[in-house]
Amino acid sequence: MHSTRTLPWLRRPLPVYTGVFGGIVALALLAVAVFAQVGGDRGIAPVAASSDISVTGVEVDATGKSSEEARENGWQQAQRKAWERLKGPKLSDSQIAGIVSAIVIEREQLGPRRYIARLGVIFDRQRANAYLGGSEQARRSAPMLLVPVTFSAGTELVYEMRNPWQRAWAEYQSGSSRIDYVRPSGAGGDSLLVTYGQIGRRSRTWWRTVLDQFSASDVLVPIADLRYTYPGGPIEGTFTARHGPDNEYLAGFRMTAANPEQLPAMLEKAVARFDQIFEQALASGRLAPDPTLDLGDLQIDPAIQRLIDLGRADAERQRAAAAAERASRANQEAEPGSNVTAAPVETPPPPGSVGLYTVQIATPDAAAFNAGLSQVRGAAGVRTAGIRSTAIGGTSVLTVGFEGSIDQLAAALRSQGFTVRQANNALSVSR
Repeated sequence: MHSTRTLPWLRRPLPVYTGVFGGIVALALLAVAVFAQVGGDRGIAPVAASSDISVTGVEVDATGKSSEEARENGWQQAQRKAWERLKGPKLSDSQIAGIVSAIVIEREQLGPRRYIARLGVIFDRQRANAYLGGSEQARRSAPMLLVPVTFSAGTELVYEMRNPWQRAWAEYQSGSSRIDYVRPSGAGGDSLLVTYGQIGRRSRTWWRTVLDQFSASDVLVPIADLRYTYPGGPIEGTFTARHGPDNEYLAGFRMTAANPEQLPAMLEKAVARFDQIFEQALASGRLAPDPTLDLGDLQIDPAIQRLIDLGRADAERQRAAAAAERASRANQEAEPGSNVTAAPVETPPPPGSVGLYTVQIATPDAAAFNAGLSQVRGAAGVRTAGIRSTAIGGTSVLTVGFEGSIDQLAAALRSQGFTVRQANNALSVSR
């Protein structure tokens, strides 16, 4: 039984730090939090893929005059059984031994005259294909990002922590498969980038970003839903194969492990079953990469582009009309009969001082606005020129800080080529 205790220091309120020291503490805590999410011992590096032909899970029961002879007989028996699984032509034991490159011991029991084991047999592909008909020429898939998902105890795991399903795929010898698996180790940022939530996304742009990180063209999602019936008892596994950014269903099956010790063996068989499902999907054309993932250079249909341009032009006209209406209301608030808005100050300042004046400028288009503003700011004696309102296609309003009287400002603007009209403490200029 697991017990949970609260550490004594957790019962005390955490101290609150302020100032520079508090900022340093906050940054340190943030660094610890980030490391907890991307660091730690969570990655499982996949085994190097070999092109040899691997046959696993071969059960043998052999006898001999000694333990060594029993083992040798068991290995010969495993080689024959593995060759039969490949449906190769009938060969002698010496011929089969000549194309075997390795024997993998998965489990063995060795007695004085008996040998019981489960073995894996690896055949050299180049030599075996002389009898199997050159099956290495079979078409392989595009690079497929593998996202192994585990459902267990109400949680969904991918690479957030080490788990048996991740390990089963990492240890799978995929060299002889027609599927080009791209298997992340799960270390570093993999646990943040590839999550269970990612397989529910539909955004092609987001998927393309993830796939580009691993040089993959599409995605495969083998899901293992493990249900532990009771501690130490059978483990029921429901397995589902899915594919692509739309999470397309391919196939499903069930398996049961007698106890937790048998779980790795069940998952190993499940991985081999998934590989068969994916190969069948490839042969039937269902595993072709989704063309919508190939974003390339995005181009907008000309008809859609015209609609976008019309919408922008209409929005620009609406903004200009609204600005013109605001300018018209401002003019109506000025002195009756005048087209000039009242200035921020009511009386002109003494000669030689800096005062604020309202200057209205005709701006039929954006170019006229930019040119007019630049010329006003370049007039002699002008210290500031702030924009109060902009009306493209109408009259824009500026607040000008000028070192002198309004008459002197009018003269300075006329020297810039403006036609100037004066009303009270404000000016209206045009080209």
